Amino acid sequence: MHWRVIIHLMADRETDKEAPRTGRERLRKLTQAALTADETVDQVQEILADMGQTMESLDTTLGSFDYSLGRVTQAMDRVDGMADQLETLMSRLEGVVSRVEKLVGIAETALAPVSAVESVGRNVAGMLGLRRD
Repeated sequence: MHWRVIIHLMADRETDKEAPRTGRERLRKLTQAALTADETVDQVQEILADMGQTMESLDTTLGSFDYSLGRVTQAMDRVDGMADQLETLMSRLEGVVSRVEKLVGIAETALAPVSAVESVGRNVAGMLGLRRD
């Protein structure tokens, strides 16, 4: 359909009252429709401008989020590496503790005769009355 036919049909569309019959009434109706369309276009342009600003802000926010997510990934990789190092350190410490326990056992075994001699010496001193408490 040609645009003039469409406008003509819009201008003659029936409402609650009879369709306008004179050219002046048609022109007034078309003018009102054009003003309404112009206002609608302005509102759409404002909405699109606001959406553009919002999209720019969202782009900036997503860029910051992406950067932060990268930093979190790096931190998690470092924590993962530290966990491996900590596991290695724990196994080395377990080895040290095991050796210290063996040394304590050897020392206790080596000192057992000394403790026995000390105990005998105290008993003898106690029998002789030389013991100080």
